[in-house]
Amino acid sequence: MARAPQPPAVAASLPGAALGWVGRRLGREWRAGPIHRLALGRPRTDGLAIRPRDPRPADAEAGQRLLAGVFALGGETLEIGPGGDPWLQPAPSHRFAVALHRFDWAHDLLATGEPGARRLLRLWLEWRREFGVFNAFAWTGEALERRVFNLACAATDLAPLVSDAEGAAFVDGLARQARHLLGDPGDPGRAAERAAVAALAGAALAGKAGEALSARALARLERLAPEAVLRDGVHASRSPERGLELLFDLMALDDALSQRGAQPPPELSRAIDRLSGGVRLLTGPDGRLAAFHGGEASRAARVAAALALDSAAGAPARAAPYGGYQRLDGRALRLVVDAGGPPPGAFAGAACAQPGAIAVWCEGRRLIEASVWSARAQVGGALRGPAGGSCLALDELWPGATLRHGLLARDLGERLESAAIDAKADRRETEAATWLDLTHEGWRGVGFTAVRRIYLDTAADEVRGEDVLTPAGGARRSLGYAIRFHLAAGVAAQLARDGASALLRPAGGHGWRLRGDAGGLRLDADVAFDAGEPRATQVLSLVGRVSPREGLRVRWKLSRDDG
Repeated sequence: MARAPQPPAVAASLPGAALGWVGRRLGREWRAGPIHRLALGRPRTDGLAIRPRDPRPADAEAGQRLLAGVFALGGETLEIGPGGDPWLQPAPSHRFAVALHRFDWAHDLLATGEPGARRLLRLWLEWRREFGVFNAFAWTGEALERRVFNLACAATDLAPLVSDAEGAAFVDGLARQARHLLGDPGDPGRAAERAAVAALAGAALAGKAGEALSARALARLERLAPEAVLRDGVHASRSPERGLELLFDLMALDDALSQRGAQPPPELSRAIDRLSGGVRLLTGPDGRLAAFHGGEASRAARVAAALALDSAAGAPARAAPYGGYQRLDGRALRLVVDAGGPPPGAFAGAACAQPGAIAVWCEGRRLIEASVWSARAQVGGALRGPAGGSCLALDELWPGATLRHGLLARDLGERLESAAIDAKADRRETEAATWLDLTHEGWRGVGFTAVRRIYLDTAADEVRGEDVLTPAGGARRSLGYAIRFHLAAGVAAQLARDGASALLRPAGGHGWRLRGDAGGLRLDADVAFDAGEPRATQVLSLVGRVSPREGLRVRWKLSRDDG
């Protein structure tokens, strides 16, 4: 039984994290001072050299709503009317404010043509008036990172509309923010993203200013890319969506360097190839991603845009041993299984403690979501543990992990610590079937070793599963268990009269029946997140109690319903 290779641990220890926190706070004080701000203006900029292109698909309908003054961001809406100034309005929430300052919406606004470009120019001028010199909120974190990227990609659309003075101010502001970004420690788990964005801005800027910025950022990216992108193409955060978004940024940077006639660094090309393979592995037959570790499914058009230029397109890999994922394909069924533990250290910002969680598609339709928590949502807590995953849970306990909310969490966000799950995967397959045994030590703290066995019968189009807890010493009391299956949005569910099975039917699809030999079967209201917004769903749970002496063995099966 092979142990899955683990991603690199970055700043995993509490003392190291505390020192990092102190350093970040002192650094922020320095970067807010006049000497640092003066240094951001050197060397002086000479205009734009190329036009960076964001490969993400734009939404012209969303752009039209923005033209009408409706900002729908982060699950909330601010209506300011045509020509209104959003920067002078109180934001509905902190999450909305971050989304506003990210300027991600600029891509959609530009999709409306010249009216959108003119509106974006006005919004940027208003932003510059309020925040252009420095602002502790707007000039840090993801708000700064994404704004630099989006303004760099929008620059040439705005160039024909600005005066010479406005154009000079734009490129000077872009250069200042990119230099500040390169020196901002921010979230250490996003260091590669910050380096890629700064390199893109440097490629966009002409003259020595652009060359110096790009050279510094690319050197840093060369060092950081292998940490952020594992050998099998999974992002070190283990979030499929994080991998997709980094792939977009690196594709934009690669194109920008090509426009400059510069050879991309080997690690950049290697990271793009690897991420493309990882995205293909973790994409379902509906064209959307499997949702794990704070990542959402994303839109099919978005995933397709990322893979459109994949030079290695073909049959995807069946496993990601470094990223900790297994993919099982049948004729009508596809499963993606979380066969690893939460990522360590710096990459644990959106990690979930849900070992063995499974995503299931039936006849190309989503049936079961692996995880329902989203890093974009304004909720955390229980949904980041087993309760939010399609896996085994014991009472309200977490397998080998603790969610921290203290001083460091206030600085870097809610984070998992001590995620000692130590997962191992053993896979065997023939043309007719695939066996997967996943063992982990997450429940060792309460006296059990855990195994999830999955058998995919290709000929019969069915999945058989077994969850086993074996006493390993230390178990002292009976615990309640729940083996959850979080149903995808739009899946209708009905419990059978005998209480031993449930009929599941995706919208427009055939019925599938899930059976189990647990003590009981329960159907409850549930919630999943799309673009950070909650959607009502249901969760099916096999429930009962586990004895500290006898352990647990529960079998379940998912098959096409013939009724």
